[in-house]
Amino acid sequence: MQALYFDAEARLVQVPRPEPGEGEALIRVILAGICQTDVYLTRGYKAFRGILGHEFVGRVEAAADPTWLGQRVVGEINIGCGHCGLCRQGLSRHCRDRRVLGIQDWDGALAEYLVLPLANLHPVPERLPDALAVFTEPVAAALEVLEQVHIRPDSRVLVLGDGKLGLLLALCLRLTGCDLHLAGRHAKKLDLVASRGVTTHWAEHFTADGFDVVVEATGSLAGWQTAVAAVRPRGTIILKSTYPGAMEYNPSDLVVREVTVAGSRCGPFAPALRLLSRRLVNPRRLISRVYPLSRAVEALDFAGQQGVLKVLVEMAVDG
Repeated sequence: MQALYFDAEARLVQVPRPEPGEGEALIRVILAGICQTDVYLTRGYKAFRGILGHEFVGRVEAAADPTWLGQRVVGEINIGCGHCGLCRQGLSRHCRDRRVLGIQDWDGALAEYLVLPLANLHPVPERLPDALAVFTEPVAAALEVLEQVHIRPDSRVLVLGDGKLGLLLALCLRLTGCDLHLAGRHAKKLDLVASRGVTTHWAEHFTADGFDVVVEATGSLAGWQTAVAAVRPRGTIILKSTYPGAMEYNPSDLVVREVTVAGSRCGPFAPALRLLSRRLVNPRRLISRVYPLSRAVEALDFAGQQGVLKVLVEMAVDG
């Protein structure tokens, strides 16, 4: 099969089709998304070597459980060991020996086929098209914020960053009815959420404070500094960024103002599928470009350019 493989450089290669093991499924990938994390992986994050990609929709072609055969699916990306204390507590995403689809020790979705445990799979509703289903993983990541902090209709909430995740965060958090703001650097991107009732700001001139919750999704030191300045005493900062490098920061101000800081990563797939299926969250306008797998290297390069939103890669359909 063809796959986008990274080993010091990204290149399209021919590799053997994977074979599913016990409790796993072979999935023919229909559509895959390129995430900012994929871009960071090519810049040294996690020292990853292998097939890139963790956002996908596909169809099950082989599985020990025949009820899965032929089903369209999306898949959770973390594969825990299954027997440690964290896995037994339902925290397999934090298993110390976990593998992560397309990110850590498990080949990813930018290929014609992939393998995942059946336990990771979620059926895609019939009414949900592939171009929206492929957003399930990042929408779930946005919804994780609501698992971690209670946002009320009268809460003042700020999202920092108008990239792919920042915009998805805004589209999800606005459903709470909160006083939602987003600060970014691109007029066209800000317009995408301003039309949905979100108050938008230019990041360069943003000085507002007193927010109950600040979600930092810029992946930059400047974003972190803005988050600290914008949150109210005893407020909460949620970090959604994977930072490509180290940052120096004195946390004394957080201590004095008793600010809560929480990291936030993967989230719940079932609610994400439900919101996408009902079009309560509709990220179609976030798609910048769709490439065939034969141009996956070009797609990855384009995804890393400033101002680009979601880039999708479409696999060839067997005749």
